[in-house]
Amino acid sequence: MTTESIAVTAESIIDVETPVHPLDDPIRSSLRGAHSRFATWTGRIGRYDPEVARFIGHPAVLSDQDWRDLASVLGPGGVTALRGFGHELPQGWTVVEQFGSVQMDGSGLRVAHDPELERLGPADVPEILELIARTQPGPFAPRTIELGTYLGLRVAGRLVAMAGERMHPPGWTEISAVCTDAEFRGRGLASRLVRAVGAGIRDRGETPFLHATAHNATAISLYETLGFTLRKRGALTLVQAPGSAEL
Repeated sequence: MTTESIAVTAESIIDVETPVHPLDDPIRSSLRGAHSRFATWTGRIGRYDPEVARFIGHPAVLSDQDWRDLASVLGPGGVTALRGFGHELPQGWTVVEQFGSVQMDGSGLRVAHDPELERLGPADVPEILELIARTQPGPFAPRTIELGTYLGLRVAGRLVAMAGERMHPPGWTEISAVCTDAEFRGRGLASRLVRAVGAGIRDRGETPFLHATAHNATAISLYETLGFTLRKRGALTLVQAPGSAEL
């Protein structure tokens, strides 16, 4: 089975679906707008350039055609995360893992620019990837830095903490990749970085938001002290496409 991936306009996608709040479908909301240059569409399935981000967006309820398009996008045995639980998987698909998540609204984030932080660029990616590997804040691809502003803090020339911008639905920007090397935790670096990234977002007239896994009580508590509030509880289901013999 093959399905041709084609670029389509945002209007043609929106016409066939019930409009939702941008944060209810943040991946496709971003791909339709600010991140359209990274987007490839196969029917109603939107994906980022894998070198930029490994996110795939989908309707809340997938039709038979959506599942076929998703299988084409992933390739045999490919894995992706779907929003929500309770998806009715076609034959050959398997659930790999399920976990809860929270989405937090940063309308009340107390922001502050921080002159000691530096803006990171493509030349910093090797060091960023090393920090990501040590701290495991979530996925980060070789070109993820192109999604928005990333700020870092160095100690004796070494990158020890960072945070930046990821998804960008209309009017909103996600704060992501918040991480601090274990040796430097407990010094308020994450708070400084989140406030500074949020300041840049607020300067553009947009509102920060972020995601966290539901079991990460420490991170959620930190974000609440900074002014974030819970917008919604969600769930993610990791699914694997059928192998080649089943397509």
